[in-house]
Amino acid sequence: MRIVRVREFGPPQVMRIEEADAPRPAAGQVAVAVEVAGAIYAETIVRSGRYPLPLPYDPGIEVGGRVTEVGPDVDPSLVGTRVVATSLGNTGGYAEVAVAASGDVFAVPDALTLEQAVPVFQAGAVAVGVLTAMGVRAGESVLVTAAAGRIGSMLVQLAGRLGAGPVIGGVGGPGKRDAAAGFGADVTVDYGGPGWVETVRKATGGRGADVVVDAIGGAIGAQALEATADGGRFGVYGFASGTWTPIDTLQVVRRGLSVIGPLGIALARPRAEQRADVEQALAAAVAGDLTARVHAVYPLEDAVQAHLDLESRRTVGAVLLSTR
Repeated sequence: MRIVRVREFGPPQVMRIEEADAPRPAAGQVAVAVEVAGAIYAETIVRSGRYPLPLPYDPGIEVGGRVTEVGPDVDPSLVGTRVVATSLGNTGGYAEVAVAASGDVFAVPDALTLEQAVPVFQAGAVAVGVLTAMGVRAGESVLVTAAAGRIGSMLVQLAGRLGAGPVIGGVGGPGKRDAAAGFGADVTVDYGGPGWVETVRKATGGRGADVVVDAIGGAIGAQALEATADGGRFGVYGFASGTWTPIDTLQVVRRGLSVIGPLGIALARPRAEQRADVEQALAAAVAGDLTARVHAVYPLEDAVQAHLDLESRRTVGAVLLSTR
């Protein structure tokens, strides 16, 4: 089978297509004939060496396709089922066949294409878990950074479904403001320019956002903290800028802010609750309440281009790889 392999850390070009034997599932595992794989920003961090795995390693976390084989103690009726799954060890998804633990496999409703199911199942589940951990309530104002991205777009949509408002979508670049609005943001701001914190305050009656969910970190994260209302909740779940948000403890104390790590909270919950988040996200996609915008679908051989797109920070929505 074809698989994308990394034998040294570096730029996207270190990824190469190789031939390998198809993996076989062990006890508690299934093999999936991959049709669609998600290419996500976190994978560019690993590939570049900023969060290294032992070499060589095979990128690819999110996959969609049909179960072709099951290991011992796994329900044989899964064979032939169209599924989305998280690859075993979060590796090996950029391939024609991937292995996943049976508990990380989810049947895809007939109404969903794999091109929708793959970008929704994990990102949507993360968004559900993050908003639950942040305790978002109807009527609260919510600021989401990276609002045109894979997870940010889901956060915007789901916050609106919860009755939050205004939902403010923060983006990096004017070209993404329309996309954030299309996902349901009531107000959009471009943190690539000056004055965006004041725009958030104006949109919230001068208070700032009751809830802020930030995935950027660095200087943008620090500004998002400023845009949080006194007594509000500031959630950190990523550092796409390359550095975490600097937290001024004195500011937190004086302003009565709550600083929350919502992703860690979501991932610490029982496995059954995390599976329920995925199922909720897939059901929302079927109902039309959650939609993944797809930036591009590349053949497996163009994984390099997929990572170049992700690192350019010009993508809107999901980047996918196809083996078809």
